[in-house]
Amino acid sequence: MTVAGLETQRAESQDRHSHEARQRLAVLVPCFNEETAIAQVVEDFRAALPQATIYVYDNNSTDGTVAVARAAGAVVRRETKQGKGNVVRRMFSDIDADIYVLVDGDATYHAPSAPTMIALLLEDRLDMVVAARAHEDEAAYRPGHVTGNRLLTGFVDTVFGAAFSDILSGYRVFSRRFVKSFPVLSGGFEIETELTVHALELELPVAEIRTPYYARPEGSESKLSTWRDGFRILGTILKLYRSERPLAFFSSVGLALGAISIGCRLRSLRWV
Repeated sequence: MTVAGLETQRAESQDRHSHEARQRLAVLVPCFNEETAIAQVVEDFRAALPQATIYVYDNNSTDGTVAVARAAGAVVRRETKQGKGNVVRRMFSDIDADIYVLVDGDATYHAPSAPTMIALLLEDRLDMVVAARAHEDEAAYRPGHVTGNRLLTGFVDTVFGAAFSDILSGYRVFSRRFVKSFPVLSGGFEIETELTVHALELELPVAEIRTPYYARPEGSESKLSTWRDGFRILGTILKLYRSERPLAFFSSVGLALGAISIGCRLRSLRWV
């Protein structure tokens, strides 16, 4: 490469880094009883993104989450309407920034991956970057969660198009355009599915990168129920399918009912 080429490349790199530095970054952390893990989350993301403001939104915790998060240096706010989706709705409405990092407060996600995700968002002019979880130890993923995530991801791929390998990831980076135009409808853990389907249905520019995923710290417990929340997420997918693609949805229902009717009729004829 020529000297002129090197100077051009160096100038472009400096411009990119200068542009990133001017961006207002907000790290959004929804929390419910994460006293054990929240300090580590705040500290890790402060180290990874020193220019960002870290917001912890408490959702009626009964432990010391609020005090610990505040002591760690986070801006702490509250959402009294229970459910992760309700917290995300409030955060998206309240916080004004250029780039948003959404992450769970359980210290299972890899904070050092955030700069890479943000750089990808800016360089490729994307609206969402999802961190696909690559678990680092067996305790990180419960077998039921792994199977359920694969089934739900496969179903979303079939219905809305393949773009992600981990639709239930709680670690994402968003553009301001996405956050301020996203109509949050769900109230609970279905929010990740809703974020994914919204992006796919509108054909927004998105990407996914693999990031490490760790087990919860000792003393921290998951609030996700494999069966209860799995069925709620599936219900959300079906509702979104019905509202976004009504012709395909009701045609599928009609074909299924027709097949059942024919099967019952053939079975009854055997007994005649």
